[in-house]
Amino acid sequence: MKSGVPKGENCLVDMDSKAGDLFSAEPADAAGSGGVMGNLPPWLSALPHRLWLPKGLSATVAKEWFDRRRASIRPWAGFVDHRKFTKPRNFGELCQRVVRNFDTYNSNYIFIFLGLILYCIISSPMLLIALAVFVGAFYIIHLKSLESKLVVFGKEVTGPHQLSLAGAVSFPVFWLAGAGAAVFWVLGATMFVIGSHAAFRELEGGSEMEELFMEPV
Repeated sequence: MKSGVPKGENCLVDMDSKAGDLFSAEPADAAGSGGVMGNLPPWLSALPHRLWLPKGLSATVAKEWFDRRRASIRPWAGFVDHRKFTKPRNFGELCQRVVRNFDTYNSNYIFIFLGLILYCIISSPMLLIALAVFVGAFYIIHLKSLESKLVVFGKEVTGPHQLSLAGAVSFPVFWLAGAGAAVFWVLGATMFVIGSHAAFRELEGGSEMEELFMEPV
């Protein structure tokens, strides 16, 4: 009676092909489409397909958003030109400046906000540790869910809930690191810096533009 189980070298060949299928089945389109992903090893190109990401979020989308924001940044020399800062004549002019400057310098303000976040994280080693714990917890939870269904309190932990579970695990570390105080510091510093700039920075076009907006209809 012939057995369906391969023997000898054929067994090794079959096992190798199975191992190759494990990593190459899902990312076949990405590897075959050329570009950066096509030049990566099969196991590395498979990694983004196996990691859970929020729907619609990817490195490409984030890079496109970042490039658009960077391209729309107003020159920093004009942004901080002290000759363009004057005291508003009245509350109406103040409101006009804030609204118009937020529309004109929104990309600059976003990068200031991101810079304050980065400064807060770098200047606080405990926050770095807390972030490392969060990322490590999420990675371990994700690996466990790939091996078998991860069930907590009788419910399966899906992709979106894995972030929540990782956050719950790392919450004590964030609390010890003073993450709440850091968040309030970043928000307060952002409101002060951006609000002051938007209120005291003259509108693009000088006083003529401000008088145009202040004319009664």
